[in-house]
Amino acid sequence: MNITVYLGARPGNDPAFREAALEIGRWIAAEGHRLIYGGSAVGLMGVLADAVIEGGGEVIGVEPRFFIEDGFLHEGITKTIPTETMAERRLLMMEMGDAYIALPGGAGTLDEISEVIVMAGLGKHRKPCIIYNKNGYYDPLMNMFDRIEAADFMTREAREKIIFASSLDEIRRAVASV
Repeated sequence: MNITVYLGARPGNDPAFREAALEIGRWIAAEGHRLIYGGSAVGLMGVLADAVIEGGGEVIGVEPRFFIEDGFLHEGITKTIPTETMAERRLLMMEMGDAYIALPGGAGTLDEISEVIVMAGLGKHRKPCIIYNKNGYYDPLMNMFDRIEAADFMTREAREKIIFASSLDEIRRAVASV
């Protein structure tokens, strides 16, 4: 199964975020899944890719050419797919995924998982959209989606497609539902 993971190109300031990236990477490799991610060697992205590689797993990086030219590409991954734009990257990563997981990250992570969530809400796919809420990092986002639903800008059915997981076991169960 292709697991598309969105996460920070910076490490963040909580060691638990690094541990989450290691945990997800080891699980992807151990289960024989393939990682689809942004292709960078830096931050949590690099930690995740390294964990999958160390576990003997396959890693596909989808990286805009400008990031490659700036030296961010992870040289040890299985395959790199260069794109011209971030929008092209986002679309390709979504098309390639069988399940989606957002780990802690910044605006880019939110941008990428948001498009996946929107497409699920529109009925364009039925793949799990999982937000790994490590140490409550995404509590404000979870509250915002609840508020969006309460204000009637999202149906209950669409809201239920967004899975906030607080453990790897919850992620496993969501992915197993595919």
